[in-house]
Amino acid sequence: MAGLLLAAGGGRRLGGRPKALLDHRGRPLVEHAARALQDGGCGPVHIVLGAAAASVRERADLSSYTTSENPDWAQGMGSSLRVGLAALAGSGADAIVVSLVDQPGIGAAAVARVVGAYEGRASLVSAAYEGRRGHPVLFGADRWAEVAATAEGDRGARAYLRRHEDAITLVECADVAEAYDIDTPEDLHRLE
Repeated sequence: MAGLLLAAGGGRRLGGRPKALLDHRGRPLVEHAARALQDGGCGPVHIVLGAAAASVRERADLSSYTTSENPDWAQGMGSSLRVGLAALAGSGADAIVVSLVDQPGIGAAAVARVVGAYEGRASLVSAAYEGRRGHPVLFGADRWAEVAATAEGDRGARAYLRRHEDAITLVECADVAEAYDIDTPEDLHRLE
């Protein structure tokens, strides 16, 4: 079970502050998000970097993870998802759990619940928050090619998930996680 952390965004609505480098509990946010995947049962964990990638590598301790760089990060999350799927294609993983760097309220407990619902290489599992689909999302390896082919813009795999909604196993996580994003300066108060 591999983890895939999308951490390439430039923080356009945060005045160009890359989200991966936002301070959370004294360390860069990217470290917390990667650890949540690892502690939730994913290994290896792969991180897709983009905006300020050199600074992220310099400031964050990513030594326990593999990374790749998305040169097209400004095109949106879909391009980062494709980079990550390509990087993990030869890893031998039967599934990936995709998480986003800007959701610090989602920790290892939610990841573990999603991992626990895995039922084979065709699995499609999503965390849910009061019945609404959110992250993390698990894609069995049999789905990766189609996910990559449809991932575009800032919507990532949203179109794929809508098209396959009947196949998604929803795992309620509202009791162990909060699915808020850090998108604007007004959201920064959520970081400790």
